Amino acid sequence: MTEPRWLTPQEREAWLAVLALTMHLPSRLDSELHSEARITLFDYNVMAMLSEAEEFSLPMSELAIRTNASLSRLSHVVKKLEKRGWLDRSQSELDARVTMAHLTQDGFAKLAELAPGHVEAVREALLDPLTADEVKELARIGRKITQALAPDHWIFRDSSV
Repeated sequence: MTEPRWLTPQEREAWLAVLALTMHLPSRLDSELHSEARITLFDYNVMAMLSEAEEFSLPMSELAIRTNASLSRLSHVVKKLEKRGWLDRSQSELDARVTMAHLTQDGFAKLAELAPGHVEAVREALLDPLTADEVKELARIGRKITQALAPDHWIFRDSSV
């Protein structure tokens, strides 16, 4: 049996910092969005991913990949957002087996209304404490870790990471 590779003090410090970040940042952003529109960060991300897609539409399977969600979780959230008139679903015109999610005009308007506050919350919570070089390094490190965890992640399809 091999000896465990225990963390060095520096590695432990890095791990605890990342753990704290992954716990506090989503909570802070959830709080902001909930107070503004009674939605979660995940709900917002679903809408944002659709807003960046051609014709504001994606197959549910692709949207699940882009939001790192199971189809079950995504379906539940899309249903909730459909009830608010922000999304709708339909069969793909190219393949009837594929369900498409579509951001409605009301959904885009809500996203546009929420975006300035959300971006400001991201700036305050994550970016403002860092220098420009640290932001660049954070992006590099984040891509590197994501590449190791999920090498087929959608964000790497069109980049040179």
